[in-house]
Amino acid sequence: MSLPGLTFSMIMLAMVLLWMISLWRRDASIVDIFWGMGFAGVGLICLGYPWLIDWSGATVTLAPRQFLVCGMVIIWGTRLALHLGWRNLRRGEDQRYRAMRERYGRRFPLLSLPLVFLLQGVLMWIISLPIQLAGRGTARLGVADLTGFVVWSIGLVFESVGDWQLTRFRADPANHGQVLDRGLWAWTRHPNYFGDALVWLGLGIPVILNVAAWVVVSPLLMTWLLVRVSGVPLLEKGLMMTRPGYADYAARTSSFMPLPPRRGHLTRRDYFK
Repeated sequence: MSLPGLTFSMIMLAMVLLWMISLWRRDASIVDIFWGMGFAGVGLICLGYPWLIDWSGATVTLAPRQFLVCGMVIIWGTRLALHLGWRNLRRGEDQRYRAMRERYGRRFPLLSLPLVFLLQGVLMWIISLPIQLAGRGTARLGVADLTGFVVWSIGLVFESVGDWQLTRFRADPANHGQVLDRGLWAWTRHPNYFGDALVWLGLGIPVILNVAAWVVVSPLLMTWLLVRVSGVPLLEKGLMMTRPGYADYAARTSSFMPLPPRRGHLTRRDYFK
């Protein structure tokens, strides 16, 4: 079996098993925790694949670039899974899935398999293409690989620091119902999402420039999901209703790209909205 075929099969199997666990727990939110774990799992599969024999009987070798890219995604995915696991398991089911449960009623347990779990599995497989294809192309590491590592590092720091600042802010009872507008959050309303986008751009650069340019679909898809679909829009819809000061915060703070805080309103170009 080819590496892409193996990763797709393993992701789908994991999603079905995760769905069964969600039925037992009555909590579809566990899929969010698996998001990082799943990518780390893809990285581990790619690292172990050269020791398997494909159907043609040929042994596949592991390129240095695959060590680099797989190592980066394992670090990122493990950190994200630990962070979300520590944060979410104590909260119960996320409001997004509770809303879906109320909307579909008794049909939700069955519909959640394709709408939540399998859909995220397909997205995970597409986004992880740079990890799966990193072993192809030139064997030596070069400028593109170094560039990707630097971009990935900046993104990881940005995402980690943003999550840490938000965790500390929420841990203080005096901040209940307030809006975090300090640190990285003074420059962008979503430093963790911006960092996430940089991480996937960094993971993609070595493969895009050395193996296949079309793999740019991976960071573009991840950024689109963060900015237009499941990231910024869903989160801000709830914050606008539950945080009285969020509208003023949004008026002076970039939504995605880090920019100096403004006294006046930002333009559409300023914050990708």
